[in-house]
Amino acid sequence: MPALTSNRTALVGLRRIEILSGLEPPVIEALAKRLNWHQVRTNERVISREDPDRDVYLVIGGRVQVAAFSAGGKQITYREIEAGELFGELAAIDGRGRSADVTALQDSLLATMSPETFMELLFANPTVCERVLRRLTRSVRDMTDRVFQLSTLGVRNRVHAELLRLARGGTLTGNESRIDPAPKHGEIASRVSTYREQVTREFSLLAAQGLAAREGSCLVVSDMAALERMVAEVAGLG
Repeated sequence: MPALTSNRTALVGLRRIEILSGLEPPVIEALAKRLNWHQVRTNERVISREDPDRDVYLVIGGRVQVAAFSAGGKQITYREIEAGELFGELAAIDGRGRSADVTALQDSLLATMSPETFMELLFANPTVCERVLRRLTRSVRDMTDRVFQLSTLGVRNRVHAELLRLARGGTLTGNESRIDPAPKHGEIASRVSTYREQVTREFSLLAAQGLAAREGSCLVVSDMAALERMVAEVAGLG
């Protein structure tokens, strides 16, 4: 085990990875011996689009961002990946280059496995395979929703839809959601293909309506039901 992490820390971290949850200790211990461990700093690039390596990355601690950049330098953010998740599985499965850039948003501890190890893990453990398949299915559905929103919704409605997505992943208490840390307006802009100033304007309107407000490090959505209705009505789902 590398010096940057103890054997115990590595095993505890691996058990917290969503797709590995519940695996028998001998399986986790055998897997740990086949991994490489990496400590990355905030804003450090982890992988780049079109990179030829095909390793799968497990986020043991920290948080990373998946994004792509246009020829003109415009950033399009796809998602953020928290501790307990993974990324890089597409290249391990199809053998092609990376489809996006991944950058550390915080100091992070990552573990990497070769595509061969990843595929062995899937075939030897049906539960892990099912979880990966469900994860890929969620990704396809999320991307389908985003393409629909970008193609059919105006800026205001795209901001509302992105806020709803973030709020659903926040801490829910009744009809309220707390998003911690509060998303930066520039990050939301890169996700919905607009400008930071437009996001700021829409958030000001939401605050005036009493639907969302900043509290310390959190963004509080005080009326989830109202926000869901706003998104559903414009999307033709209401």
